[in-house]
Amino acid sequence: VQLQASGGGLVQAGGSLKLSCATSGRIIGIKVMRWYRQAPGKEREWVASIIPNGIVSYADSVKGRFSISRDSAKKTVYLQMNTLEPEDTAVYYCNIDSAYGTYWGQGTLVTVSS
Repeated sequence: VQLQASGGGLVQAGGSLKLSCATSGRIIGIKVMRWYRQAPGKEREWVASIIPNGIVSYADSVKGRFSISRDSAKKTVYLQMNTLEPEDTAVYYCNIDSAYGTYWGQGTLVTVSS
């Protein structure tokens, strides 16, 4: 099983990006799907989560600006990012916890210019 993150890029402050995390293969017993990010020189931090029943949660720093969703048929998790700020610049990683293991994507770089 592999997770492929995409959608990163360079955007001006106030702009939007939508990240995707596509799953190849089948993951049984998914517990939670998350997005994390790691800014230069900083530790990786949790950004958003979604569980199979659709309940979502967000870090305070992105609440009201980011939205996590999933498309089960496409086996893809999304992160819609609006009103981006330079502080959102980071490599974004998707993560899936299941009953049989934890999976990470390779990361996609988001750069927000001021």
